[in-house]
Amino acid sequence: MDLKFNVAGRIARPVNDVFEAVANPDHLSHFFTTGGAKGRLETGATVTWDFADFPGAFPVHVVEVVPNRKIVLHWGSADDAPEGETAATHDNTVTMTFEQLDDGRTLVQITEEGWKETPKGLKASYGNCEGWTGMLCAMKVWLEHGINLREGFYK
Repeated sequence: MDLKFNVAGRIARPVNDVFEAVANPDHLSHFFTTGGAKGRLETGATVTWDFADFPGAFPVHVVEVVPNRKIVLHWGSADDAPEGETAATHDNTVTMTFEQLDDGRTLVQITEEGWKETPKGLKASYGNCEGWTGMLCAMKVWLEHGINLREGFYK
């Protein structure tokens, strides 16, 4: 069993606006990283994402950035940590692609992989699939309507 998923959505904005919403920490903090993001997503950088609903900042290692096309990240997966611990024991790979569509919208696809093939890994992959789907929904609402969908949602 290969624990990997892909989620996708279309956002009614030009590809540069959508890409910047993810790459720029000031933008990302408005709709996704409820505790804030620090550092621009650039190849080789390590940035920090903090979520109010999952306290504690997460290091995110930026593997590759192709402006307006692709972002590849590594971040910790605690799917094989001892019971009761959340320390990351290995990294997952997240790949985001951005495609300008003929109708002016942008197609965003997010794939994550790397979990251990265990019940705990399966559960963690479902949680992250839910999180990335929520991120796409929140980004769409933020960019198209200026509404922070996550505000008050988790707390």
